[in-house]
Amino acid sequence: MLTRRTGLAAAALLAAALTAPAAHADGPGGGLCDTSGLLVTVCAEDSATTGGSGGETGSTTPTSTGTGSSDSASSEPPCTYEKVDPQPPPENLAWEGHTAEDGAIYRVICPSTGRFGVVFVPSGAAAPAPRIDPEVLARRTVDSMRLDGPAVASPRAAGTYVIGMPMWMWTTPSPTTFGPVSASASAGAVTVTATARVTSVRWDMGDGTTVTCAGPGTPYTADQGKAMSPTCGHRYEHVSDVGPDQRYKGSATSTWTIEWEAPALGDAGTLTETRQTPFTVRVVEVQVLNVP
Repeated sequence: MLTRRTGLAAAALLAAALTAPAAHADGPGGGLCDTSGLLVTVCAEDSATTGGSGGETGSTTPTSTGTGSSDSASSEPPCTYEKVDPQPPPENLAWEGHTAEDGAIYRVICPSTGRFGVVFVPSGAAAPAPRIDPEVLARRTVDSMRLDGPAVASPRAAGTYVIGMPMWMWTTPSPTTFGPVSASASAGAVTVTATARVTSVRWDMGDGTTVTCAGPGTPYTADQGKAMSPTCGHRYEHVSDVGPDQRYKGSATSTWTIEWEAPALGDAGTLTETRQTPFTVRVVEVQVLNVP
């Protein structure tokens, strides 16, 4: 299993013998346009998921737990495997319960993403040949997915809201706006499977405040009266007398968490991407007249 511990035995093992190659970060790749050496299979339930990353709903702001290129997988520098010499002591965590009689420890270097770590190879097994970095394939699976911004149901653009009153915010979840969306990609003997889900929605309310919600929010019903939303709510304190249309301009940004695994390599990891949907909201003040 490719081990990526920091500050533990793996780091101590590699510190003296390994300088991680500099990673490079390119923009989003061509999705399914360039398939040289690569077969991408989309497994999402929504047939629309074969569209490009980002879809049509919101803008794309990709982020990730690492850096890497989205060039053709076949042109990426492969991960290389080098036997550690001398081998680490028996108490080193890289052994993962094995001993020197069981096999040997190899260092793994992936120039395309800057990842490095160690892997145990059993006795009698051939030394691992250079192969594609599975994280590169994981990024390719993301390029093949349709990950849209939140489908904002409330606040409604046609609605009028009152300062001081609870506002319930919610979105309409679907496979392309909330997940799960799954995809797999293969290059040679390496296959990576990834699943994307929205793990949070950050609401920029347009009045200088933000609200982060763990889920899609709870739809409001009339029997709730003036209660605050139990999952995702806000109170405006000022009227929206900004701009020519006197509306706050806000946005809802979803964070997609993509968990990927390469079973043949015993490797796995996590990537994140964000998608944004704008909205506007009109907030007014209700004047109460006291009539003697």
